[in-house]
Order: sequence, then C-alpha cells, then structure tokens
Amino acid sequence: MAKATPDLSYSGQEVRKYDNDRFLTSLFAPAERREALFALYAFNLEIAKTREVVTEPVLGQMRLQFWRDGVEAVYEGGPVPKHAVMEPLAAAAKEHGLSRAHFDRLIDAREADLDDSPPANLECLVNYAEVTGAPLIHLALEVLGVRDEAAQRAGRHVGIAYALTGILRAVPFHARHHRQLLPDDRMRAHGAKPGDLFELRSTPELRPVIRDVGEAAREHLSQARALRREVPKAALPALLPAVLADTYLDVIAKEGHDVFAPRVMMPNPFRQAKLGWAAVRGRY
Repeated sequence: MAKATPDLSYSGQEVRKYDNDRFLTSLFAPAERREALFALYAFNLEIAKTREVVTEPVLGQMRLQFWRDGVEAVYEGGPVPKHAVMEPLAAAAKEHGLSRAHFDRLIDAREADLDDSPPANLECLVNYAEVTGAPLIHLALEVLGVRDEAAQRAGRHVGIAYALTGILRAVPFHARHHRQLLPDDRMRAHGAKPGDLFELRSTPELRPVIRDVGEAAREHLSQARALRREVPKAALPALLPAVLADTYLDVIAKEGHDVFAPRVMMPNPFRQAKLGWAAVRGRY
C-alpha cells in the first residue's frame, strides 16, 4: 500500500476527512487511478449529505439537480459547472469512460433521503442499500479498468452489504434527527418502538431488528465472496469495503447488537491492518 501524499487534492482531503474507509481502500489502487477514485468518492459525499445540509425537501431537490445538470454536461458536451468536485469528476468520467447510468442512479437514489418515512420492510431497505451503494462500486470498478460480469455482480453484493452496515452504524445519528432507516415491519414484529429509538434507548426489542439487518448484510457478503475466483485481482481496491463491513458487523454482534454502544461508533484501530492483510492475500 502506498503512503498518502502530503499534497492531497481537494477531493482527496474531503474523502480522507469524511469517508476515511474509502480513502484507505483507495490507497491500494494504482497511483495513477487514485485521483479518479477520490473524485468519485467526493462526489458521493456531496450527494449523500444532501438531507443533512438542507432545511426543506425542495432545497434538497435543487441541490441534487445541480449534480444532475453537471453530469449531463459531462456526457452531452456542455460547460461543466465550476466546482471543486465536479471538475475532477468530469475529468475522471472522460478519462476512464465511466457509465453515466451509474451516476444518474446514485443521484436519483438520494431523493429518497428527502422523505423521512421509514422503509416498509427489509426488502425495501435492501433496495435502498443497493441503489445508494452498488453504483458507486460499479464506477470504482470502471476506474480500475474492470468491467467483467463477475466483478459487477460481486460489486453489487459488496455495495449492498457495506451500505446496510453503514445504516446500522448510523442509527444513533439518524435517531437524533428523528429518522428511522430500520425496516418498519421488523420493528413491529419485534415490538421495537420508534419513540425509544428517538430517545437513543437500546431496548431488548430493538436489538433483534439490528440483528436481522446485519444478517442480510452478511448474506450479501457471502454471495460476493462466492464469486471471488471469477473476479480479476485488479478489482480488489473497489471491493475492499467488504473487509470493513465484516469488521463492523463483528463489533456490532459482540456488543449484543446494541448500535448505541460506544465501541460501535469508534474508529476501528485494526482497519488498516485488516485491509493490508486482505490485499496481500488478494481477498475481499
């Protein structure tokens, strides 16, 4: 793994600060492809934080429209908006022939964040995890020059698993803002109450809901790894989030599926070592 350079671009700095997991995985990519990954992950940060930086849904829609217009400009030959992330993203898209459909899907998915209604069931939550997680990994694979079907299928499963894991770790954050991303049917089936969730109480009824979502994430990791022999080694940096998802799910399980436990939210001190060992073995 190459060391991070002291003269990181704006995108690199943003990803290192606000999405350190993906920053670390990017360091395992060839040096000449890292800036494109940084631009891609910085773009994801920009659209993912839409719900948190606006006061009204219409403002969120306007913010997302800016990115839609920017992506359209890249692919239709129009003037690209001057923006610290949009410009390097445009360069990455052109240099690596990135698929527009993945960008469109990511932006469209973030409109769901403007609606505070909880997902009706686990299937809805998995669908949300797919549209917010899988296209990003597919784009990262394209940056790495990997477009074969096995890698795309593995990327879909890793994207879902990592997104579901992130949703679990973000339960306290969302609860503070009176948002519930846990499936409503599982909440009712286990007798978990949104009121307890919003009061940041980890009740015995809530923990099985966390377990159910964690098991769904584990299943997608298993399906991704079933494809490992078919996936080119060049795809590894895009799929390394699977290693981190495992790490976080292990911590949640050890804490009795209490996502309010301090250890769940703490940065894992073994992340870099686990990623390094996985990269040496060529495993995700």
